[in-house]
Amino acid sequence: MSAMTHDLQGLSSMKKTTRPAHTNVGPAQLLAYMTRFPVTAWVSLLHRVSGLLLVLLLPLMVWGFDAALASETAYERMTAVFSTGWGFVPGWLVKLLLLLVLWAFLHHLAAGLRFVWLDLNHGAVEKRRASRSARWVLVVSVAVTLAVGAKAFALY
Repeated sequence: MSAMTHDLQGLSSMKKTTRPAHTNVGPAQLLAYMTRFPVTAWVSLLHRVSGLLLVLLLPLMVWGFDAALASETAYERMTAVFSTGWGFVPGWLVKLLLLLVLWAFLHHLAAGLRFVWLDLNHGAVEKRRASRSARWVLVVSVAVTLAVGAKAFALY
């Protein structure tokens, strides 16, 4: 019997273990697991969430830009939405939703540039440097969003 045949017979006689199936994971377990994410995982997850948000809201954003550019009256109606609201949605909530879209754009842009940098600079993948760049992505996207939000809500 060859050594290879003997090794294969040894493998087949080994006890097979099954991996646990996590099919009954509820929101509480998922949130508990997510609290242990490192900052790099949060940036990656938020990059995907922001991209999905931008794709889903793209038709509404294009419609809004198109409607605002149709005429001077249409522009005034669109800008009035931020103070008077839109249907049953109050103006302050419209501003918050627009800030959410702005954050999604800023975060997606910053995280995307970070991922390109990580692809081009292999030294940047080192754990400490990758964590630092992920923190910068979060700080920049949130800081710019807060600054624009403060202006939108007339805080300065």
